[in-house]
Amino acid sequence: MDNGTVTVDVALDASLPKGARPALSVEGTIELERLANVLYLGRPVFGQSETNICLFKILDRGRAAVRVPVRLGRNSVTTVEILSSLQLGDQVILSDMSQWDNCSRVRLN
Repeated sequence: MDNGTVTVDVALDASLPKGARPALSVEGTIELERLANVLYLGRPVFGQSETNICLFKILDRGRAAVRVPVRLGRNSVTTVEILSSLQLGDQVILSDMSQWDNCSRVRLN
């Protein structure tokens, strides 16, 4: 691994696409696991896998947000699994809200 890049060998079962040549770079995604029926959202600023964090859940048609503890599960580059405290359809603030760490509720404009 070099700066988040992993080198792998790629073999194609079919004939090479037009324009392909030896030693050509290939960019792709390697799927390690596929999860079904998982609640997930975009990765919060400070959201690491298998941790407890607090997020602000949006209420009152977007006029306020309350701090809720959230248990995170597995994550990918862009998303994280939600294990507790949030339900399908809940909206949360994913950006850095650390300046409001001492607040349990904030008003949104």
